[in-house]
Amino acid sequence: MKSVDILVIGGGIAGVSAAARFARQAQTLLIERESALGYHSSGRSATFFHFGIGDDAVRGLTAASRSFFVDPPADHSDVPLSQAKPALFIATRETMGELEALEAEMRRFADTITRVGPDDMQAIVPVLKVGNDGAVAGILDVGGQKLDADLLLQANARALRRAGGEIRFGEGVAAIVHDGARWIVDTGVERYSAGIVVNAAGAWADELALLAGVRPLGLTPLRRTIIGFDPPSGLDISGWPFLKTVSDDGFYMLPDAGRLLASPMDVTPSPPCDVQPEDYEVALAAWRVEEATNLSVSRVPVKWAGLRSFVADKVPTAGFASDAPGFFWLAGQGGYGLQTSPAMALAAEALLFDQAWPDELRAYGVRPEQIRPERLTG
Repeated sequence: MKSVDILVIGGGIAGVSAAARFARQAQTLLIERESALGYHSSGRSATFFHFGIGDDAVRGLTAASRSFFVDPPADHSDVPLSQAKPALFIATRETMGELEALEAEMRRFADTITRVGPDDMQAIVPVLKVGNDGAVAGILDVGGQKLDADLLLQANARALRRAGGEIRFGEGVAAIVHDGARWIVDTGVERYSAGIVVNAAGAWADELALLAGVRPLGLTPLRRTIIGFDPPSGLDISGWPFLKTVSDDGFYMLPDAGRLLASPMDVTPSPPCDVQPEDYEVALAAWRVEEATNLSVSRVPVKWAGLRSFVADKVPTAGFASDAPGFFWLAGQGGYGLQTSPAMALAAEALLFDQAWPDELRAYGVRPEQIRPERLTG
């Protein structure tokens, strides 16, 4: 049996970014059931940093993470983990109220936004339908960042190993019990003894808790679909922004490696699994792009789906379970796990080691009670 101080279960961005910080202070081991980091949700995201989703807690966590992506710590990376790219949020006449509410919320965290009209929007995205047939107003945020998910995962893995931590792949949890003093975790490959277990199992976090005899958080995994298609020949899309409707029954679209990626922003409940795209959502993504633009999506050579797991208030959760000693929650990152991961790692470190609340989080109004699990479980 291998004994460690902290055993992190789950190799998505939440687990690996927090483990990189934990390893500076304690012997830390991360185990992942799959053969690579970010196999499920983290590796299937459009990976864009913006303030167009979430509540004040999420936007505060996002704001507190920005400097990490632009100027990462030396032990993580010697190059930026993101590239500057604007974000454009659009509204029709029917959704102007939503645009105005979003603008007010975004302005509390970003001073890089401006209201734009039909002519400006069409100049930015020439294929966009504007006026009576489409968008009538938008919010342009020139502070957006296109994140590199793989680079971000590997940067945190590098920092974890440099601090003396370890990652083991191909090890899913078969059994987990508390012997009165420590957690005993059996993966079928190895048995571990840990003073603290960190549940960063993503869509499987509630299932892991039940296996451990811990009260679940009430996570809801939701399927999200993304398609990739080629733009018309000769059309330069490299300067296009991340484009998103303010309405949840719309779509988002962004250029990526010469193609356009788009999602219908579907939120279909799903059991934890290796989720695959459904034909309906693939067709819906193409249809919504065609409804809002002059593009024709005749072929979809690339498509995938991922799971976004939310708790009731849709705020990421970190902290010790009240009903199990040494069981630490790090779950419910929803659709903003990557863009909030540096701040959530800071929060998790402070809560796990009972340290002072980080100034970086306090500066953006993020409070510990907003993310602790007691708000959900009592």
